[in-house]
Amino acid sequence: MTKENHSATNLKNLARIILGLFMILAGLGHLSFQREEFQAQVPNWIPMNQDLVVLLSGIVEILLGVTMIFWRKQRIKVGIALAIFYILVFPGNIAQYTEHRNAFRLDTDTKRLARLFFQPVLIIWALWSSGGLKRQTAPERKN
Repeated sequence: MTKENHSATNLKNLARIILGLFMILAGLGHLSFQREEFQAQVPNWIPMNQDLVVLLSGIVEILLGVTMIFWRKQRIKVGIALAIFYILVFPGNIAQYTEHRNAFRLDTDTKRLARLFFQPVLIIWALWSSGGLKRQTAPERKN
């Protein structure tokens, strides 16, 4: 491995660990100190109790965060799973914007709209830091 490749790998690993820690912290917030604020992101059309949705998504976030950090053998699959999770929760961010819900200091439509543009950043971060953006090619078979 060249020095440049080693530096890139170290940067990806650091980014993956930071994202994992972010997910663990967010999950803990779901279960405790930010529980009510996360409820503001649950769309009204979800046919479940908002608090239950927040608790369940918090558990999923903690699990995804822990696996991003520690399950290195499956890091690409975990990164893809985390990217899918970010896609699945995006309607909650949209609901917070369209329903004008204040939470996380997002108390204007401008702030809530700006936040929507960070979701693609999280998706790319999850895929890039886990190696999920690499083009996966199978070796050619010889007949």
